[in-house]
Amino acid sequence: MSVTTSPESPAVASSSTASPSTDSLTDLARAVRDAQRRLGTAPGELRGAVLRRLASLLAEREAELLAANRLDLDAARAADLAAPLVGRLELSPAKLATLSEGVEQLAAEADPVGRAVRRTEIDDGLMLRQVQSPLGVLLIIFESRPDAVIQIGSLALRSGNGVILKGGSEATESNRALVECLRDALAAEGLPADAVAGIEGREAVSGLLELDALIDLVIPRGSGELVRSIQASTRIPVLGHADGVCHLYLDADADPEMAIHLAVDGKCGYPSACNAIETLLVHRDFLPHLPAVGRALADRGVELRADAEAAARLPDALPATGEDWGTEYGALTLAIRTVGDVDEAVAHIHRYGSAHTEAIVTGTPESGERFLRRVDAASVFVNASTRFADGYRYGLGAEVGISTSRIHARGPVGVEGLLTTRWLLEGSGQAADDYGPGKKSFKHRRLPVTDPR
Repeated sequence: MSVTTSPESPAVASSSTASPSTDSLTDLARAVRDAQRRLGTAPGELRGAVLRRLASLLAEREAELLAANRLDLDAARAADLAAPLVGRLELSPAKLATLSEGVEQLAAEADPVGRAVRRTEIDDGLMLRQVQSPLGVLLIIFESRPDAVIQIGSLALRSGNGVILKGGSEATESNRALVECLRDALAAEGLPADAVAGIEGREAVSGLLELDALIDLVIPRGSGELVRSIQASTRIPVLGHADGVCHLYLDADADPEMAIHLAVDGKCGYPSACNAIETLLVHRDFLPHLPAVGRALADRGVELRADAEAAARLPDALPATGEDWGTEYGALTLAIRTVGDVDEAVAHIHRYGSAHTEAIVTGTPESGERFLRRVDAASVFVNASTRFADGYRYGLGAEVGISTSRIHARGPVGVEGLLTTRWLLEGSGQAADDYGPGKKSFKHRRLPVTDPR
């Protein structure tokens, strides 16, 4: 296990193949908990200053961050890591600049911690507020992409949460360097660096998943298999997503050029992303336009697997089987199925989809509205690419992940998804027994949350 913490932290450990002890992991989680309580109660302006410092560090340390990343890339290529994984692993000046921009965006936002969402005058001199509050300590487990360290860490800082980060072993050097940026930004502004910790090794994850008294939420960011494995291994609540089986439905009157544009973007822009399309649903009346769509996809190297009706228009397509519906390829492979109307497309999506992101291309507003209303997914689009399902593109600054859970948060999870609420009551000596039959009565008067205290 390797743990990135401060030198004086009782949880510090060096890289080794030995399994971490329960005591060392408990000390780590407790150190993050203690630091989080200071971070979560710090003024919002101070947490904003930490974020601005982080953005500066990403620019100042560009050369060393890219050097650390090159070590990971060299090791990945020597190990013959699959090309899509190498692509996810790579940092670049442009990626670092985008990360810095997202951090600055978060820093510029109003502080969400302590924001009132409900105000009630219980009685004269007895005022109740429900306010937003950090969740506490987050354990984030992610694969491949080192830029997730900054996306996740910056959201945790903005929302006042402590975070324990476990990235993929293929990004070890990159992750260490980026975690150090987060910790140094905290320390530079006088806040405890231990609000952020980086861990390495599966044994450490297994041990931390047992610490339900110290860790408040686990967010696995990766394959559906990873998410299910984590869910089966802990009593801690898990916020994750199933497989990213996304669909694009071409309605009867879909604009052919728009259909080509969105199909190519949805499949070819980033085939291994969870918001890439895996199945193209085509209205029977749109089939005359399908060859042009197929050619555009084939020109980008996409292997097409089509049902009999669609295949009749796509001579180079392979025959689709039942296994193609519901498969997350994560590569340049696309299944194509013919449907009779919007309702049949929705039925297919509900049977085979993963409730991640679904889109329709249509020229009929009523069809678009029906699709929006009926499709049960975290994100549903009309005449837009499924690739927009992303925290940065939604204007969240970044995302911790994309949730297909139906509890707490759904879709790209930004700052708001990392907050809960608590209740603050200010009185003037009232006791509960002062109220009841023959005694005082409650007013329970709702007040605008924008009113001054």
